[in-house]
Amino acid sequence: MNKLYQHSVQLLLQTQAPNGAFPASTVFTVYRYCWLRDGTFIAHALDKSGEHAAAGRFFQWVDMAIRKHLAKLNQLFLKHQNGEPIGKDDFLHTRFTLDGDEGTEEWGNFQLDGYGAYLWGVAEHIRLTGDDSFLMKVHRSIEETIRYLTTFWHVPNHDCWEEFGDRVHPSTLAAVFGGLQAIYRYVPVVQIPRTLSAIREALQEHGVQNGRFVKSFGNPSIDANLLWLSVPYKVVPPNGHIMVRTVEEIEHRLVTGGVHRYPEDSFYGGGAWVLLTAWLGWYYAEAGNLQRAKELLAWVEAQADDQGNLPEQVQESLFFPEKYQEWVDRWGEPAKPLLWSHAMYLILAKRLQELAG
Repeated sequence: MNKLYQHSVQLLLQTQAPNGAFPASTVFTVYRYCWLRDGTFIAHALDKSGEHAAAGRFFQWVDMAIRKHLAKLNQLFLKHQNGEPIGKDDFLHTRFTLDGDEGTEEWGNFQLDGYGAYLWGVAEHIRLTGDDSFLMKVHRSIEETIRYLTTFWHVPNHDCWEEFGDRVHPSTLAAVFGGLQAIYRYVPVVQIPRTLSAIREALQEHGVQNGRFVKSFGNPSIDANLLWLSVPYKVVPPNGHIMVRTVEEIEHRLVTGGVHRYPEDSFYGGGAWVLLTAWLGWYYAEAGNLQRAKELLAWVEAQADDQGNLPEQVQESLFFPEKYQEWVDRWGEPAKPLLWSHAMYLILAKRLQELAG
């Protein structure tokens, strides 16, 4: 593998906290937390790179963080059982300090996709290592997460961009579906098949318009996170007609070389995201279009700076250029390095290597 690949692996390993947590970015103050979503794909990238011990430590950190908040979770289930009102703050966070505590800032904390990602990541870790006994190290959090998702999967919550918390998002449902489906092989809880069927029905009824998936129920826009419905969460196959139509719309409206999040995105002006470009490449790799996957990989590699660091996003064809400076004034320059960007680069590069034989 090339120098960027080796640097990316070492960056992830060196950034991991002793307890297993991964800060999203060590140099971007707002991102000095560990997200279940980011961390799962970082761990998966390390699993694919043969660094199984580091990946396992992350999943054990998640287990610790969830167990740390079991009293809150039990109170949530009690309110649900008694038919009492449930507020957004009653749900589990998906962003924690490296010690596993909840953040105190105002944030879109109720996000189910991170918990679906965690289940998927653990199932992949067991599959890739062949170590079925690992499940016993995280069994309590796995059981509680399954219960959490099968109970509340349908409740509106923030999407993976931590926005629009009053909506149901196909990408979130994909993560929940993918996590439950993957872990069912190891933990065959009876509620899982019923939940998978219900998610499919909800997506068919509310998540498709004009032959493609939509950004959220009731919002017909497009979002690059809809790639999740195929890769990696396998709600639909890569070459299924709805997925193909969705990717065609992503290419038409969100690709300018790199991949943008969604047409209305004004975060740092709405630039092109490195991790999403790698994700689209991952999709094409699974769909059999290796040439397009390699083009997207090359774009990602070209975004690395002289030290080999990849940013969250770049100022390519900004959708709202007038908004860029507002975010710089608020938070500073875009995060670099972003560990999730490096993780998705590793996943795509490794997958193309595997497919090349």
